[in-house]
This record gives sequence, C-alpha cells and structure tokens, in this order.
Amino acid sequence: MSSKRSPLPLPLALEEIDRDWLTAALRTRAPDVAVRGVEIVDVNHGTCTKVRLRLDLDAAAVRAGIPETVILKGGFEPHSREMAYMHETEVRGYRDIFPVLPLPSPACYFADYDAERGQGVIVMEDLVARGVTFCHPLQPQTHDQVARRLTVLAQFHAKTWNSPEFAPGGRWDWLQNSLPDTRKYAELFLQSGTWSRFIDSPRGAAASMRFHSGDWMEEALEKMVVLSRREPHCLLHGDTHLGNLYVDRDGTPGFFDSLPTHGPAMSEVAYHVVCALDPADRPRWEPALVRHYLDELARHGIEPPGFDEAMLQYGVYLARAYFIFVVNDPAFQREAINTAYVARISAAMLAHDTAGLIAALK
Repeated sequence: MSSKRSPLPLPLALEEIDRDWLTAALRTRAPDVAVRGVEIVDVNHGTCTKVRLRLDLDAAAVRAGIPETVILKGGFEPHSREMAYMHETEVRGYRDIFPVLPLPSPACYFADYDAERGQGVIVMEDLVARGVTFCHPLQPQTHDQVARRLTVLAQFHAKTWNSPEFAPGGRWDWLQNSLPDTRKYAELFLQSGTWSRFIDSPRGAAASMRFHSGDWMEEALEKMVVLSRREPHCLLHGDTHLGNLYVDRDGTPGFFDSLPTHGPAMSEVAYHVVCALDPADRPRWEPALVRHYLDELARHGIEPPGFDEAMLQYGVYLARAYFIFVVNDPAFQREAINTAYVARISAAMLAHDTAGLIAALK
C-alpha cells in the first residue's frame, strides 16, 4: 500500500493539536473556516488514541456544519509507530472509500496519512453528541439486531462483489488481500514462546484444547488463504466486532474503526455473527442469519453461494476470528473482552467441526 505524503504536517503529540493546526485541517474540506479556540475534553487510550475536542468556531465553520465537539483519532500511543499500516488503512477508508461506497459511519471532516511520520489522523463526528447507542463486546446481540446489520453489510459487499478493480491497476488495488494479510501478520505470533504466552492466558483457558496448537493454527491460516483464492472477493469493513459498532437513533446500524481489505464475504459474516451472539443463542439463530445474508445479496443482484457452501466457508473462516482474538494484545482490548470473544468463537468452532473442515481442504 502506498499513500502520498500529507501536505499538512500531522501531529505526533497531543500538545501539537492547536487551533492553527485544526483550522488548516478543517479547511481541506471546508475552505475559509477558522477555529478560534480548542479544548481537550477527554482522551481515550487504546489501539489508537481518541481525543474529544470542544471547538470555538467562527461563523463560516458553523455554516459549513462543523460541530462544537469532534473526535480526533490518531496514533499517539507508545506502540503507534509500529502500527502505521493500520493508521493508513483506516484513514484511506474514510478519505477514499466511504465517500464513494457509503457505509453508515461517523461524518468525517479530515482524514490523512503521513508515511514519513507513520501517522494517520482523522477528525470525525462525535457520536456521543449525536445520541447513538454503542454496542459492547460483553453484551451479545439479538437475532434481529444481527440480521439488520447483515442487511447493511450485504448491500455494502454487493457494491464491489467480484470487482475487477481489486486487480493491479484497478481503483482498489491498494487494498490488502484479507486472508494472506492475516497469514503474514501471524508470523509475529506463531513462534512457540509468543503463541504459548497467549494460550496460557485466560483467553486460552476459555478455548478448547483442540485449538491450542500453534502448528494447527499455522496450517489453518495457510488453508484459509487457499480457500479464499477460489471465491469472489468484495470490499470488507475489516473489523466488525461489537466494539466497533453502534446503532443510530432511528435504528440504523453504524460502523466505525474500519480496517478495509478485500476478501471473501463469508469471512466477514462469520467474524461478525460469532462475535455478536451469545453461545446459548448462536445454534438457533446462525443458519437463519446466514440465509438472510444470502437473500440480501440476491436482492442486490448478486448470485450468492448456495447455503451449504456458505456454511462450509463460515465454519472454516471461524478460525480467522479465533486467531485475531487469541493474539489480541490487552492494550487493544481488555482481557475480559478477548476472553469472551475466544469463548464464543471456540464454541462455534466445535459445533461446526472447524478443525475437520480445514483438514479436508485441499
């Protein structure tokens, strides 16, 4: 992936976020606006840093629709320079993808990336001020909530289903291929000492011992790459677990913290559904939800895979979701969340015989 250097120097420290920088940033979308003053209201540390700002705006900014409070998101953590790829990917989602391929998301007022600094910064709508309801990883969803979100995802996936624009020279050729990208990322974690550290943690105890082997995980990731090459690809949000989702006041499902990639749609469907449902509800609701998603694809003019094939893909791609949360650093999601997700995913993998499905793949 490559991105031109930002014409506006991006701050690397919170102290650099001042009225002059914000004025210059907002003028990239709304010329002639001015920020007369800025106050940091609160700071949320995590994978990225989210800073709530209260702005003193001039009349031109008010007319342009800039709100009094905004969220500035960027890499201001000790680990941030090591995650430059993630910052760039999210920036390009807001800057390059969602303006032309809409997905219900916060309004964006600035998004850019500086490769030399390894920094990406987004200035977006404050969803708290809008009154949305945030989903929470420790509060599983109902059938209807998940079905409504799959309706939106199917519409989004259909826009780029099997698109030639993912090929070299295409509009979306800069996007990473989801499964090979995950396999490459896994090299950091599949060394025996590193893998054992995660398996020996509470989340490892929440998983079946059938999925404790690093060798098995490595084989599973390699076979998922092979399977993904046989299937149509589409643009994926990239991280649809509950912590990145909200519900608008009118009930519309919303998405933020995207890491757009391209890959098989069922990998995103499996990731969302298994993270969203309580293990007690999943066996009853899962088949109907997958059928609903396939019906929605058809409604948007896509010839979907048959139900049996979709469920095979679903069962295999559960292993990717499992890997993501087994190795997720507690700095990104607290241990209770990683453990809850691993427990849900492991139960689903046992029910679908994910290990058997992967063993049978050629």
